[in-house]
Amino acid sequence: MVDGAVLLWVHGGGWHSRDTTDVSLFEELGMRVVQARYRLSGEATWPAQLDDVRAEARAALLPGRPLVVAGDSAGAHLALQVGLRGVDVPGDVDAVLALEPPVDPLAPDWPRGRAEGNPWHQLLGHLPAPGDAATVDCTVTTHVGAGTPVLLAHGLDDASVPVTQTLNLAAALVAAGHRVHVTVADGEHGQLDLRRPDLAAAVRRFLAEVTAAVPVR
Repeated sequence: MVDGAVLLWVHGGGWHSRDTTDVSLFEELGMRVVQARYRLSGEATWPAQLDDVRAEARAALLPGRPLVVAGDSAGAHLALQVGLRGVDVPGDVDAVLALEPPVDPLAPDWPRGRAEGNPWHQLLGHLPAPGDAATVDCTVTTHVGAGTPVLLAHGLDDASVPVTQTLNLAAALVAAGHRVHVTVADGEHGQLDLRRPDLAAAVRRFLAEVTAAVPVR
């Protein structure tokens, strides 16, 4: 059922700009690719971005077709937020693909995530802090548990978003009962080309598995 599934692609860019990614692989698989737009952090603070991507997902839905939400970097963070929390209710997204996602601004091994003026600061409108409601809400691991299948991919040499962001999320997802595929490959941030043979094979296999398991709604 990959053919005919809807893939909502969420762009990266640190929540403050719009990156472009070649997503033609999904189109070749017969998926209907929709590019999501959302307010950048210079236009509105969290959770406006989540609200916008949810609205884009509602507009992209096709009756009887699986919905997959995917993104890269900041877009992967938003894809995970929508995929794990749901468009309207948890479990109404069929799968998530997240490439090099920033997940937790309070991770002990990522002090840069709490530096003045960093992208998390711009997204929230204030520095991330323990116990802060907005920080908790934008942390992806807060929202695991709905069982949505997730594919995670990260570059081992990523100096912008530590690979431990993906590995720690994968552990949390597994513990919460999600089906998880993880690919850690050579490369720096922004170098995870979906057409790389290793990544393309992982994506194809994951999509074939998750969409075949989706009942017709």
